[in-house]
Amino acid sequence: MRRLFPVTDMTAGPAAPTAPAGPARETGLAGGAGAAGDGDWSLDALADAYAYPEGAGPWLRANMVSSLDGAGQHEGRSQPLSSETDMRIFGTLRGLADVIVVGAETVRLEGYRPARAREAFAERRAAAGQGPAPVIAVVTGSLDLDFSLPLFTAPLVPTLVLTGSAAPAGRVRAAREAGAEVLFAGDGTRVDPARALAALTERGLRRQLTEGGPRLLGQFVAAGVLDELCLTISPTMTAGDAQRIAGGPRVAVPTRFQVASVLERDGFLFTRYLRS
Repeated sequence: MRRLFPVTDMTAGPAAPTAPAGPARETGLAGGAGAAGDGDWSLDALADAYAYPEGAGPWLRANMVSSLDGAGQHEGRSQPLSSETDMRIFGTLRGLADVIVVGAETVRLEGYRPARAREAFAERRAAAGQGPAPVIAVVTGSLDLDFSLPLFTAPLVPTLVLTGSAAPAGRVRAAREAGAEVLFAGDGTRVDPARALAALTERGLRRQLTEGGPRLLGQFVAAGVLDELCLTISPTMTAGDAQRIAGGPRVAVPTRFQVASVLERDGFLFTRYLRS
């Protein structure tokens, strides 16, 4: 793994610590075990590099992958665009999060399972006052989900379902009977992105991670609530008509982000962008 940005001279001895700079702090490692050279970084090093900003406020981070020609998936799944290092970062981001927010379509297509406790992050999570594993929060208006799946019946921590106040009563009942907790965060059957995140924050789930899909990410962008994008650029071309990483409503003015860090391994670029 190489860090391409911020640039540090890895041959000049220990690097100077990065200075805090508002929300752009924690932009990368300043040396240390597992941080130099082309080998894999340790999970501790990755966790330091991707640490959430300090403070009590909520922070929504998205983690997505894209091909060189802009595809956010191949044949409905993101895995064909991924790599071993991408999956290590994927696991690290999960290990740092209080809650993983995901759309119902992604749950169906990707075969979502409950988040698991990982020993590598146990001490770090305990020190941060977190539970053993992140909560999964599924955003759905229709509740068209298979509530017999382990995501709902056998999670380490109860799965949350975020829906609108007019969601079908029978489906709400089915979700609760399966063991999920239903939160209402919108009028009608629509889920309001800002209200959904506020409901999670009220439960103490402020370190928020969304893994999509593209429609949900597009809604977060349009609502102006996305703080950070962790985007893996895969050295692949897919052609075809696959959806890009964000869809949904169009914003009147493009939202500007600033680059925080860029890592590279095996031709994959692992980028972080913070909202300007």
